[in-house]
Amino acid sequence: MAKLILLRHGESVWNKKNVFTGWVDVPLSSNGIIEAIRAGEQLAYINFDIIYTSVQIRAIETAMLALSQNKSNKTPVVIHESGEMAKNTVIYDDTMKDRVTPVYQDWHLNERYYGELQGKNKEDTAKIYGDEQVHKWRRSYDIPPPKGESLKDTSERTNPFFKETILPQLQEGKNILVSAHGNSLRSIVMYIENLTKEKVLELEIPTGVPLFYDYEDNQLIKI
Repeated sequence: MAKLILLRHGESVWNKKNVFTGWVDVPLSSNGIIEAIRAGEQLAYINFDIIYTSVQIRAIETAMLALSQNKSNKTPVVIHESGEMAKNTVIYDDTMKDRVTPVYQDWHLNERYYGELQGKNKEDTAKIYGDEQVHKWRRSYDIPPPKGESLKDTSERTNPFFKETILPQLQEGKNILVSAHGNSLRSIVMYIENLTKEKVLELEIPTGVPLFYDYEDNQLIKI
């Protein structure tokens, strides 16, 4: 039985400041660091075979901090697939090669792109455009913010990646951690749990709280 863990990054600096973040690459706050470590304590006895993160630093930080608590004998290693880092990060010791958990970064797992809202305070934005309009931008399924992505748009990149890259690894029996973002993970959960577009609007994924699934008999079961 393979395991899938979905983990939203810990609180970021802009989460704390109530600012639309999207693809702006901000780090974890001090509280976010604590959340990531606590998440790792919950995952300490899972022997992960592979890790996927977005390319954004808050998701990468969260994965690495969580894995620092893991009780396996493996080391999480970021895999670079091109350029000088790919050439010069070869591991030449076979024993250490066998004790590596590969960490892959992919932009398909990035947060929803908030377009012209990025960097704006959420309360100030509501004062300008009204609470109802901002609520539609944030929580509707198919209404994007100005020059940004809707949740529907986000799902059109996250779910093909999940089905084509992550799901085959689960079918091979591998334990997988995905460290990503509120909206990219909401779209994946929507697919896994077959949620309607109305139901997914009620779904809120807290920062630093792992979601657990078992893969058994060709289906993912939430535990």
